[in-house]
Amino acid sequence: DFVMYWWRKAAELLAAGKIQRFGFITTNSIHQTFNRRVLEPFLADTANPVHLAFAIPDHPWVDAADAAAVRIAMTVAAPGKALGILSNVETEVESENGEVSVTFATQTVTIAANLRGGADLTACNPLKSNADISCPGVKLHGSGFIITPEQAAEFGLGSLLGVDKIIRGYRNGKDLTDKPRGVMVIDAFGLSEAEFRERFSAAYQHVFTTVKPERDQNKRDSYRKNWWIFGEPRGNFRPALANLPRYIATVETSKHRFFTFLDESILPDNKLINIALPDAYHFGVLSSTIHVQWALGYGSQLGPTPVYVKTTCFETFPFPTASEEQKARIRDLAEQLDAHRKRQQAAHPELTLTGMYNVLDKLRISQPLNAKEKKIHDDGLVSILKQLHDDLDIAVLQAYGWTALQSGVGVPPLADRLAVGDTAAEILEQEILTSLVALNHERAAEETNGRIRYLRPEYQAPGLDGRQKTEDGGQRTEDAEDVEDGGKTGKTVTGSSGAPSATSSLFDAGTMDTPSQATREEAPGGQHPWPDELPAQFALVRRLLASSTQSTADSATLISAKLAGRNTSKRRAQLQAILETLQSLGGITGSQQNGA
Repeated sequence: DFVMYWWRKAAELLAAGKIQRFGFITTNSIHQTFNRRVLEPFLADTANPVHLAFAIPDHPWVDAADAAAVRIAMTVAAPGKALGILSNVETEVESENGEVSVTFATQTVTIAANLRGGADLTACNPLKSNADISCPGVKLHGSGFIITPEQAAEFGLGSLLGVDKIIRGYRNGKDLTDKPRGVMVIDAFGLSEAEFRERFSAAYQHVFTTVKPERDQNKRDSYRKNWWIFGEPRGNFRPALANLPRYIATVETSKHRFFTFLDESILPDNKLINIALPDAYHFGVLSSTIHVQWALGYGSQLGPTPVYVKTTCFETFPFPTASEEQKARIRDLAEQLDAHRKRQQAAHPELTLTGMYNVLDKLRISQPLNAKEKKIHDDGLVSILKQLHDDLDIAVLQAYGWTALQSGVGVPPLADRLAVGDTAAEILEQEILTSLVALNHERAAEETNGRIRYLRPEYQAPGLDGRQKTEDGGQRTEDAEDVEDGGKTGKTVTGSSGAPSATSSLFDAGTMDTPSQATREEAPGGQHPWPDELPAQFALVRRLLASSTQSTADSATLISAKLAGRNTSKRRAQLQAILETLQSLGGITGSQQNGA
C-alpha cells in the first residue's frame, strides 16, 4: 500500500523527536504480513522506540461519492514504550443511506504490529527445527495440464510403462474444503521436451496443443521456453516429499483451519500449504486448538477469511517436548480424526468438510441446528468429530505441560471456551499465545547455542550419528527429535518431571560421539582439520581439552596449535565462543577458558 511509505516517513520523524505523534487511516491490510514489516522495526527499536497509542484493526468505510464499501484500519503512534488503546469492532449496523453504526470492544494493552493486543507474535523467530519441510503446492500456469481419468487412460495410464510417474492425482483448496473433483494432472517435471515427446507422445501432444499456445504469450522467458513444465513446479520441495507414504496439507485460505493427510501419489495445488511430515503425532499437534489459535493469531486475513502463511504459522510454531506415551496418545487420536472425516465423506458423497465444521462451530456455542445442518450432523457424525478434537486438545495440552488450561468437571472443552468470544475467551487466547511466544523464544535461544529439535532429522540433517546428553540425577528419557545443528541426532536426558535439566551440559565429551570421520582424523603432522559444522567443532575442542596433558591456562593457544590450516580471525572467534559456551554449561572451568 502506498500509504505505508508515509507511515514510515512519519515514524522516522517521530523516532528522531521531530514530531510528537502521528496517525493514519489505511486499508485494513496494514496488519498483514507484508505491510506490517514497515511497522515492526520501529516498534522493536530499543534505542528510539515507538509504540502504537491507538488502533482500530478493521473498520467499515463508505465512500459517499461512489458508495464503495471498503475496510480500513486506524493507527496512532507515539514515542517510547507504553500501552495503547485497542478498539475492535463488535457490531455493525448499516443505515438506509449507507452509513454504518458500530460498537467497540476496547482494551488498554501493548499493541503489536499485527494490531493485536497481548502476546507480541511479530517478535517470534523462524525455527530451524521446522525449516525446509513446508511449501505451497505447484502452480500450473496452464489449465491444459489438468485431465480427467478417462483422458489419463487414453494417454497410457494403466498400460504404458512409466506413465504413472507423470500422470498423478491432483487436489486444490476446493477439493479439500468441498468435494474432490477426481481430476488428474500431467507432471513432466524432470523430463526434457525430447524425452517427454519420445516416451509419452499422447500426453505430450495434449500439453503441446492445450498449454503451449497460452505459454507462448507469456512475458516470462522461463515460462515460454519450458512450456511443458509447470510454471512453479516446486523442484526444491520435491525431495522433501520423496519416498513419503503421505504428507500433511491445509488450505491456504479457508474459513476453518483443518489439516488432512494426502497420499504421496497426489500432487498438491498452489492453494494448499503442504508439510512433509508423515507422522500422525505432528498431524495431531497441528490439528489441535493450540496450533489453530497460533495460526489465527499469526496468519493473515483475506477479508474475513484466515490465511495460513507457512513462514509465520508453521515455521515459527514450537512443538511440545512430548514423552513417547504422550506421542502415542496424540498419534492415535490424530489417526482416528483423519479416518473419521474421510470415512464419512466416502459414505456420503455430498458431505463437505466446510459443512461439517460449520455444524461443529454451532455445537461449540450450543446454537440450534436447522434441517440441513441436522443432516450434515448425522451424516458426518459431527458430535464424534467434536469429541475427537476435544480429546486431542487434552492430549496436546498435556504434552505441553499446560494442564491448567484443560477442561474438567464443570469446565467446558478448550475450543468451546474460545468459541464464546467473550472477555474470558480473549484472556484465554492471549494466555495460549503468550505461552507459545515464550516457548518460541526459548527454542530460538537453544538453536543459537547449537541445539535443534528437528521435526524430521533424517531429512533435515541427514547422515547424523552423534548424540547429545544432559544429566539430571540419573533420571533420563530419550527424545530422538532433539538434534544439534549441523548434524547431531540428539538424545536429551530429562529429569523426573520430563523437563530438560537447566544445568546439564549438552556437550559432554565423554558421551558425545564425534559427528564425522573428518573430526576423528588428523592432518599430516598430528594436526586436526577445523570442522565446518558447529557440533563437530564442539566435539573436537572437548576432545583436545580432555586429551591434553599440558596446563590448561592457555587453552585457546593450545588448541590453535593442534589445528591444521591458517589460524584466521573467524576461527579464533569461533573458538572463543565455544570455550565461553562450554564454561557457561559447566563443561570447562574458568581457569581452562582464561587462555581465550
